[in-house]
Amino acid sequence: MTVLPNLTQAEPIPAAAMAEVTRILETGDLFRYTSEQSPVALLEAEFAAKLGSTYALAVSSCSAALFLSLKALGLPRDARVLIPAFTFAAVPSSVVHADCVPVLCECGDNYRINIDDFAAKLPSVDAVIISHMRGHTSDMDAIMALCDAAGTPVIEDAAHSLGTTWHGRNIGTIGKIGCFSFQSYKMLNAGEGGIMVTDDAELVAKAIIMSGAYEHNWRKHPVLHTPFETWQNQLPLYNLRLNTLSAALIRPQLAALDQRVRDGRRNHDHVAGLLNGHPHLQVPAPLDAEVRAPDSIQFNMVNMTEAQVEAFQASTKVAGLNVQIFGRSADNARAFWNWNFLGETPDLPMTRAMLMIACDVRLPARLTLMECDAVAEVLIAAVTHATAKAAA
Repeated sequence: MTVLPNLTQAEPIPAAAMAEVTRILETGDLFRYTSEQSPVALLEAEFAAKLGSTYALAVSSCSAALFLSLKALGLPRDARVLIPAFTFAAVPSSVVHADCVPVLCECGDNYRINIDDFAAKLPSVDAVIISHMRGHTSDMDAIMALCDAAGTPVIEDAAHSLGTTWHGRNIGTIGKIGCFSFQSYKMLNAGEGGIMVTDDAELVAKAIIMSGAYEHNWRKHPVLHTPFETWQNQLPLYNLRLNTLSAALIRPQLAALDQRVRDGRRNHDHVAGLLNGHPHLQVPAPLDAEVRAPDSIQFNMVNMTEAQVEAFQASTKVAGLNVQIFGRSADNARAFWNWNFLGETPDLPMTRAMLMIACDVRLPARLTLMECDAVAEVLIAAVTHATAKAAA
């Protein structure tokens, strides 16, 4: 059997990025507003063009982008924001930071929003955040039809979905605002960082000011000046800017994004085909309109007892493979009942049942198919051993 690859190693930084970082360090210029042609400004222009959006604002994290998006919408204090119950804790945290109240929506065993529960809760909320969690796209046709009819703004949390398309359209450009991550385990690796995209000049102007464009630094953004003149000194500054070093790391990686997306999808689909051949493992299929850009794989354990699940997890650990079962650890930040900062969380039996059987394994785009085979072999051997042992 092929030796297991290191799944936690981030994508390597291109030589061009290292050279640009060195150049910037030699100048000592790390502030994005020193010039109109700073690496951050160039990244924003290049990223917006890549996604097909009019405007982009680079910030310190995807969480910061979500927070600024909510603030830019001008929601009142205690406004209710509908989010999926299957998401990362940063999403409800961004809602809380924006002085709003998260409303959790059920998700099914395909990891996507349950449209019936979404439709039932939509009339009681002021805004929606759609988390394309782990790159799994919910039915955006149904979601946008419901939200457009209700006049409810949609923010896309596309932290895991850079490169995914829906009917050929880039995820993150379907709602009013799209937010992406540059954290090390994403398609573009800057260690930390995020970016938001929109076609709305008013929204991006407000977000730019609140991100920390004090005095007249907003003049260095290619946005109509009228919205800035309206909002200057009317909004608080949260100082969530991206620095030039992070932008310099990201920009050369944009050229490799399409290939990384293809490699990630190849790896995911290869392993999914192998896992789906086992009666106790099931990888949910993509929706018809969705072309995914995965860098990890999620699968459900099917018809397994508690003892078999425990044996499976123990066996993978012995083999050196970290398999995360979302609902089976006391501190997993993707299990909604661990979000104690919300106070009492609702009873969401559908999402809870899914989280107790849903497994998560990193599957970086840099892996070869032989390395993917090694990952699949460990998983299949572990579930075969666990189910056979428990049966005996």
